[in-house]
Amino acid sequence: MTELVASASPVDGGSVSYASLLVGLPLASAAVLLLLGRRADRWGHWVGVLASGAAFVLGLVAFVTVLGRRADQRVLDVKLGTWIDAGSFHLNAGLRVDPLSLTFVLLVTFVGTLIHVYSVAYMEHDVDRRRFFAYLNLFVAAMLLLVLADSYLLLFVGWEGVGLASYLLISFWNYRLDYAVAGKKAFVANRIGDLGLIIGMGMIFAKVGALDFTTVHAAAASGSKDTAFWTGVGLMLLLAACGKSAQFPLQSWLGDAMAGPTPVSALIHAATMVTAGVYLVVRSNAIFDAAPTARLVVTIVGAISLLFGAIVGCAKDDIKKALAASTMSQIGYMILAAGLGPVGYAFAILHLVTHGFFKAGMFLGAGSVMHAMDDQTDMRFFGGLARSMKITWLTFMAGALAIVGMFPFSGFFSKDPIIEAAFVPTDGQPWRAWLFGTVALLGAAITAFYIARLFFMTFEGTKRWTDKADGSHQHPHEAPALMTVPMIILAVGSVALGGILATGSRFTHWLEPAVGATDHAEPVIPAPVLVALSLLVVVVGVVIAWRRYAVAAVPTTPPLGTTLTRAARKDLYQDVVNDGVLVVPGQVLTRSLVYGDRALVDGAVSGLAKGTVATGDLARRPQTGYVRSYASTMLLGLVALVVVVLALQS
Repeated sequence: MTELVASASPVDGGSVSYASLLVGLPLASAAVLLLLGRRADRWGHWVGVLASGAAFVLGLVAFVTVLGRRADQRVLDVKLGTWIDAGSFHLNAGLRVDPLSLTFVLLVTFVGTLIHVYSVAYMEHDVDRRRFFAYLNLFVAAMLLLVLADSYLLLFVGWEGVGLASYLLISFWNYRLDYAVAGKKAFVANRIGDLGLIIGMGMIFAKVGALDFTTVHAAAASGSKDTAFWTGVGLMLLLAACGKSAQFPLQSWLGDAMAGPTPVSALIHAATMVTAGVYLVVRSNAIFDAAPTARLVVTIVGAISLLFGAIVGCAKDDIKKALAASTMSQIGYMILAAGLGPVGYAFAILHLVTHGFFKAGMFLGAGSVMHAMDDQTDMRFFGGLARSMKITWLTFMAGALAIVGMFPFSGFFSKDPIIEAAFVPTDGQPWRAWLFGTVALLGAAITAFYIARLFFMTFEGTKRWTDKADGSHQHPHEAPALMTVPMIILAVGSVALGGILATGSRFTHWLEPAVGATDHAEPVIPAPVLVALSLLVVVVGVVIAWRRYAVAAVPTTPPLGTTLTRAARKDLYQDVVNDGVLVVPGQVLTRSLVYGDRALVDGAVSGLAKGTVATGDLARRPQTGYVRSYASTMLLGLVALVVVVLALQS
């Protein structure tokens, strides 16, 4: 297999000099909404929508501009000015506008704007709606900075901004302790990944003396003798990606992140935070191509994550947590594809784009169901909602058929190429093709089952509704137009976008200037057979779910289930493992350090102080203030002196 890297060199980005406004508009909107406070409550949400929409328009203009250039002229660098000038180290702040960054810009701003519009109605009765929109704008601005940065250091600024915004949004309703804890958990888990990015940047700077993409990737491409070094860098970047993208073993925060308002879940899972790790790996393709071992580890992490998320999704009764598990699984497919190297980089991004549409649509559909069912999330108390919520039912169905990879929906055109690529032998190791290909195919079967389970438990079968908190009966109804229109648009993308982008390999050709040409190789199983097998396992998974959750009665009390089911309900004991491996040892270490600080450091200082005080007390006792005492002391001293003199003379 030929090792390929990005084929286009950066050129001056004067034609897209307005690119800074892509970040500036939502960032300025967030600042205005936060600074004006309650004075902007009546109209602040529309300012947030306008800022996100304006960023999309600018992104579309930039896309048309870049598309009109020759392929080797599509990597544009926009210089913003000198950022760091220290000794021999010079770093300019700049933006890289190329096919990869523009793909993310269009996804983030388009899907993000739809989520903003949806949120206007969803958060209508929340007294802090204006603050919510400020945080949404901050989230979008941070993600845009992350994907547009032309250096790892500026990328890190956006990386941390995304972490901050996610914390603010996940714990938005922080008057509930469990929601506040969920936000903190996501924040802390991501700090572990961030440490990997910091160490990786430190290693790069120590070796290369620069952090901009052009210099670093050129060094990696020419560093064939430094495989061990680039392997270390690649593993650190992978650690960072695992934190942001909720991949094994840093995935524990993702389910708890459902504590935030549902539009936040849609934004995190479809267009921002969890896609950042995929972007980092694909953007760093030159580094991973120079480190085959690190790339293999990326593939292994993706394979584990896609199965882990799929198994957990089969056992979740909470509609949002089931969708969260599916995100971990689908991001696993993208990470697996990125780990395959030139054969999979473009397919990873293609699936990321289509996933952004159908996952956002499904989360917004879940929010519509919650809106109709008094904020309930337990699917065991849904059922029969298709008759009351036809638009939500149809749009959710489009997303479900897309995510399982049913032809001709978008997921078929983006996930099947990953399965095919997984069956391609890499680095002369046929066993990898059989292992990773089988995992990808098995993941498709499990995905079909748990997504169909989710759909049938919610919309089909008999009604299992419970009364509202105030004792009144449930009367499910369709959401208002501000919520349904974004869902319809996303459903159209779920149906058609994959076919449009994949036809004629137009999407892979579009990405070539940024990620290099897609390496074409034959899988160990003929491609038509793989397509047939993929569709077969999808149909089998859907049929099994239909018989169990649409035809058969769904109990409102979860059955005991198998050992695996019980483990999956507890996220395969990931929190237990984290507690045993990290939390408890960390607490023991912390308490030991505190004890050592008090007993040794504070003890030494306190002991010295107490000794000084005791010495002072002893020296103070003879000072009585009585003349007779002082005269007696003087007499005793004189006698002692006479005795000593006489003794010496004798």
